[in-house]
Amino acid sequence: MKFETHVKEIIYRTYNVTSFRFSRPSKLDYLPGQFFFITIKGSGKELKKHFSFSSSPLEQNYIEFTKKLSNSDFSGILKKLVIDDWARIEAPFGKFTFIGENKKIALLAGGIGITPFRSICKYCTDKHLKTKITLIYGNRTEEDIVFREDFEKMQKQNKNLNCVFMINEGNDNWKGLTGFINAEMIKKEIPDYKNTIFFLCGPPGMVKALEGIINQLGILANQIRVEYFTGYI
Repeated sequence: MKFETHVKEIIYRTYNVTSFRFSRPSKLDYLPGQFFFITIKGSGKELKKHFSFSSSPLEQNYIEFTKKLSNSDFSGILKKLVIDDWARIEAPFGKFTFIGENKKIALLAGGIGITPFRSICKYCTDKHLKTKITLIYGNRTEEDIVFREDFEKMQKQNKNLNCVFMINEGNDNWKGLTGFINAEMIKKEIPDYKNTIFFLCGPPGMVKALEGIINQLGILANQIRVEYFTGYI
């Protein structure tokens, strides 16, 4: 469906990542992991771009997308958005979804590729689904971890959710994993990996690398779901 809406809330997630919430019409239905197209106005013109829902369908009062803000024209307009600013949305789109179809899933993400997984994990937690979920989320530094508090809260609410944060550049205060996602750590964190459905999301280069690792582990093609995040600009 296509509808006009307005900015409801702006949330600063990290030093360079922001979530934008918009009023949600009651007739809009979508699945966790899907995306939408949004049109905003700035500098006398309309700009259109697609984003994954970072909100869950069960969060009834709003829809949300989350973006790493850059120096692009679109990011420039987003930086100037204020409450009640206009937007046009077309939704929903995409098949990178999960609503409980499998007993065990692994969510592997890098950077802002975490957004559809926030939607999926929140949905599964609020639905009290019994699916065993392992989220492995890689970033450059600890400060780059988006939705960290959300995921830590969900872990306390959902005994079937295990969140693993990994950073490339560690420091003396970091107690988690450092480096890059590789076959050995996947086997350690997901011992039953051959009976697990894998969802991969992030920058194209990272996703390609993850696909190679997953293939080396002998995971069948029908166990892999992929979403390439090209929307960094």
